[in-house]
Amino acid sequence: MSSPVVGFHLQVFKRFVELGRIAHVGYGPHADKLVVIVNVVDQNRALVDGPCSGVKRQSMPFKILHLTDFVIKIPYGCQQKAVREAWEKADITKRWQASRWYRKIEARKRKANMNDFDRYKLMKVKRMRNRIIKAELRRLQKAETKAKLSKKEKDSTKKLEKSKSSAGVKKAAKKVVKVKS
Repeated sequence: MSSPVVGFHLQVFKRFVELGRIAHVGYGPHADKLVVIVNVVDQNRALVDGPCSGVKRQSMPFKILHLTDFVIKIPYGCQQKAVREAWEKADITKRWQASRWYRKIEARKRKANMNDFDRYKLMKVKRMRNRIIKAELRRLQKAETKAKLSKKEKDSTKKLEKSKSSAGVKKAAKKVVKVKS
């Protein structure tokens, strides 16, 4: 019978459906375009507008919308002109193009548009890069093992010198003891 921790609230989601939330259209005729949620129609659909991405105001299901981190401040029921001004003021297009999400989408498109020769060239470049990395790694490992060996040799020579000097001290001590007696 453990009691819940009082005052601790763990919020799992960070992106919520709200007015002004920028969303990425996942598939359909407007795939890979950005839209703004202008109004929520019901629990399944939202009224969206994409003034700078070429999407006319229309109702879209939430299933095809992927919410982004970007939110613009727009009033309830505003017209397309106000949405465009807020979009440009927040500089959404540049912020989107600077995001990792956009770069991943663009890389996926580039890879899908490659022909056979482009894939071959890419394979060759990757192979060369991996050879260079492997050679550098071997060189560093070799240098590290040399450093360890030289350190062991130094330690062993110090131990030998210590043992020789201690043996010499013991012999001298025995001679001193013999002389005294």
